[in-house]
Amino acid sequence: MAYAFRGSCDSHLRTAGVEALSAYSNVAGTTVTRFSIESEAIVNDELDVEQLTKWVDGRDPETGERRGRELVSPASDLILDSTINASKSFSIAALLHPELADAFESLQDRLRDRIIATWQRELNARRGAGGRVRERLARLEVVELQHRRSRALDPHIHRHLWLNVRVWGVDGKWSNVDSRVAMRVQNLINAEGELAARTDPEWAAALAAHGYSLNEDGEITELAHLVRAVSRRSNQIEANRAVLVEQWKSRHPGETPSPDVVQMIDRHAWAINRPGKPSDVNEDEWSELTRAELLRLDAEVLSPRPPTAAPKRGIGWTDPDLLARCAVTDADDRSRASNGRFSVLDIRAGAARAVASAGVVADRDQLQHLIDDVTMRALAHTRDLIPDDPDKPQHVKALVTHVFAQLKSDLGARLTILSNGPSQLPLHTANRSAALRMIAAGGLEPSQQAAARAVADVDRLVTVTGPAGTGKTTMLRVARAALEVRGRRLLIVAPTRKASAVASREIGAPGTSIHALLADHGWKWGKDDAGADRWWRLRPGQTDPATGAIYRGPRRHSLDARCRIVVDEAGMLDLNAADALAQLAIETGAGIALVGDPLQASPVGHAGAMALAQRRAGRDVELVGMHRFADPEYAALTLRLRSPDTIFDALETAATLQWQDHVRRVDDLDAARTALVHGYFDHHDHGRSVAIVTATNEEASYINDAIQQERVVREQINTQRIAIGAEEQRILEGDIVQTRRNDHRAGVENRAIWRVARIAPGALELERLDDSTDTRAVSLEYAADYVHLAYATTVHGIQGETTDISLVGPDVDASGLYVGLTRGRRHNEVVVVARSDAAACEELADAMMRGLPEPDVPDAIRAAHRDLSRSARDAAPEQPDRSELTSWSQAARTALLKADAERADDDAQHHGRAVPADARKRAALDSATRARLQERLHWAEAIEARDLARHLNEDPPPSDQHPDHRKLVAAAPASNQGGLQ
Repeated sequence: MAYAFRGSCDSHLRTAGVEALSAYSNVAGTTVTRFSIESEAIVNDELDVEQLTKWVDGRDPETGERRGRELVSPASDLILDSTINASKSFSIAALLHPELADAFESLQDRLRDRIIATWQRELNARRGAGGRVRERLARLEVVELQHRRSRALDPHIHRHLWLNVRVWGVDGKWSNVDSRVAMRVQNLINAEGELAARTDPEWAAALAAHGYSLNEDGEITELAHLVRAVSRRSNQIEANRAVLVEQWKSRHPGETPSPDVVQMIDRHAWAINRPGKPSDVNEDEWSELTRAELLRLDAEVLSPRPPTAAPKRGIGWTDPDLLARCAVTDADDRSRASNGRFSVLDIRAGAARAVASAGVVADRDQLQHLIDDVTMRALAHTRDLIPDDPDKPQHVKALVTHVFAQLKSDLGARLTILSNGPSQLPLHTANRSAALRMIAAGGLEPSQQAAARAVADVDRLVTVTGPAGTGKTTMLRVARAALEVRGRRLLIVAPTRKASAVASREIGAPGTSIHALLADHGWKWGKDDAGADRWWRLRPGQTDPATGAIYRGPRRHSLDARCRIVVDEAGMLDLNAADALAQLAIETGAGIALVGDPLQASPVGHAGAMALAQRRAGRDVELVGMHRFADPEYAALTLRLRSPDTIFDALETAATLQWQDHVRRVDDLDAARTALVHGYFDHHDHGRSVAIVTATNEEASYINDAIQQERVVREQINTQRIAIGAEEQRILEGDIVQTRRNDHRAGVENRAIWRVARIAPGALELERLDDSTDTRAVSLEYAADYVHLAYATTVHGIQGETTDISLVGPDVDASGLYVGLTRGRRHNEVVVVARSDAAACEELADAMMRGLPEPDVPDAIRAAHRDLSRSARDAAPEQPDRSELTSWSQAARTALLKADAERADDDAQHHGRAVPADARKRAALDSATRARLQERLHWAEAIEARDLARHLNEDPPPSDQHPDHRKLVAAAPASNQGGLQ
């Protein structure tokens, strides 16, 4: 409420409850606009404070009547906020030219109406037992907030659309929108924004009238150079604000600044360092002062420009096939979190973005024909994982690209070749007994010894699964020494420079990143004309088309049969790099050992390489001895946490975590944040190192800000010197930060964690947490782009780190939960938002099963079916009673699907291995029974289709169908309580 009526993005209060109510108590006469859509018609009215309060609370703003069931849980969604953003140069243009300001507002009006109509068309409510039935929407309501500036008072025109979760179904009932679908539809909404900004003819004509055009990034070409300068000024304003807030708090101990005070501070911060200007800025002065600042940045910015011809590139200029490949690339790039699976909705969003980038200018309705054409062409580049259900909801992630499926197949085949290939080692290097004696004397526990023997032996493909804390590094040190005894050598590679540098130092072997190794052997990678990843290879003597240099062959890392390539942190190895590495090993005779954990953090690219290798490795060893944790019982529990076989195993593990005091249950998200912040200080103040793992970067940012502020209050750090980090975070001396990009000149790695030792006039001086003598300096420009606070971070940021204590926030997935709960030597704890201990157990169990890897295509098929099972479906039309036949058909389909799944799972488990026949699972259905069952199911489906067609007065199927379903059922296999024999 405070945000809606007093806010604008120039204030950022963190108040709740009574404080929030008091913040807008003196805004009499202020209203917000509500838009309602019904029967495709959009109407609007105004809501005052009292009416908006009722509306957000799920009641009629006029009468106060409750709309549907009251939401009593603190975790219940009330509104969903979607922001209409545009390129920052649009806002600069609107500030400079009032005519463009009007045109920009009209563009956002058209986009708002399009979004509201899209929501009504694509969203749904749910009905029936378990919410299985999809209920289409007759009415939904949206409140719009219009903002002119960013928090730092930069020109940034944008809008917030608040979608009320209360929606009116076509059945005449109020209920909640299906928020899972709404989140997936947001991808399409965002694409609509890009499409409007680049293709709208009225906006393009308005820009052309002022001599402006759009570049390929969607910015106004003639103003793009100002965007970076304005952003730099924004960083300075953020630093000014931080100092002013601390000064205010020192004068008013124990108080929270009111909205008016915050607004005064914001404007004071904006005005600092502007010569001759007042320290406080009123609304009338803001535009003029900002124009003057833009004029100082570019003296010609207000000079008239001759009009240019409005762009007239029509649909006929496009290449639909290229756009289709762009659409598929867009969907594939956004599918990392779902193991390469995406939905038809994602393809439609990709098609809209592809059209937006094609330079087309046309009315939105005309563009829809092109988008539909591109979508259909794009679908031809995909494989449907559930082809037998053509009517599945469009948000179900049941598609993969043919390229992705082929990559998995090719990599699997190469790994099989590598695994089955004979060793190419000369006989005089086979000093095996001496190596075995060295391993036995290395002080390793049994599973570590087995892993060291596998790495030091002659198998070409070895996998060592090392759950957190099992001593992978210690094992590899012994394996390196054993390899040297045999006249061989070990080369450490890792998916990141940071991981390879750490592993090389700790193991005592040469190391490099996997991409550096592949580049040394001629591999190149980049993007094709559709933006898709493209890998290729130069052979010695060939010219690199990018540099013009002749490739002379490997210069840094020669490989032969004596070399064992150890891929550390192999769970983060992406499929493309793994495929190239497998080719390299086959070619050179080198052996590969993948050491890591596929159930920890996933790679930036497509995941599943290590899990794929495990199923094909000549030797697969799992480390089981725990060396990290002080509590041996907890060490054993982490193995159960890592990979529960079923939801029941997960529930039992969650209950054990509760019983052993590793779970803190809270009632809402605010309480969860408070628990994490207090937990940090409870342990940090006793000299213990603390890791906090969150589900999202946004949540990490909130926790980071809160911990930093509390450290200021406790005088552990101060605000005398301030730098600005990425996303406008303030950085203080003594803060814990993370660098997010490799910088060879500064000597910092991506995701390395540091303490800020000093903020110098032109640089940020950093020191490693575990070695204060190891220091680096990065420029303030680098800091503004690539330095984040790191008291809390996501799973990718904490992967590989070890601390005394680890705290995990709510809503993490399986890898986040496992990695988070295995960072702490002394204690690990997860915070769960739930109303009861039983509900907390269920939440944890669900997290353990969410986001597991899908190495082979059959795994992806099963995951797609799970996604489908969680979705509501359109209600089937009323049908005649044929329950006996339908019951038998469903049992038959279930039996066939179960048999197919068991066979696929068995094939995957034994793929590429010589396995005795009696080790295979007995087929659930023999071939004769399967054929007879499939034939009878065909007849049953035909009868069902005939009966349905008659019921709907349509033409029935051909008359050669089986005439009597009673005879068919009588002849069918016997059904026993829903089973099938």
